[in-house]
Amino acid sequence: MSTIETLAQKLAIDTLKIQDAIGQDRLYVEVGQVLGAASQSLEEAFLTEIRVRLAERKARDFLNQKIAALQVEAEAQLNKTDGAS
Repeated sequence: MSTIETLAQKLAIDTLKIQDAIGQDRLYVEVGQVLGAASQSLEEAFLTEIRVRLAERKARDFLNQKIAALQVEAEAQLNKTDGAS
């Protein structure tokens, strides 16, 4: 992993932690602007890391919702079967 990728990864992780802690969901945009003024390469790598991590969160939330819905459905089927006996 290159220096830029390593720095972008660490910065993205820290930014998302702080962003979550303070409830400011666009903090990464401000950090990206600061980076862009100093290094476009690092800004691009950082924003890629952020996008990938935010996308993974959305996908995970989607899967968790699917699992919860399937569990509710399975419990309803079980209760329906138990009630019919």
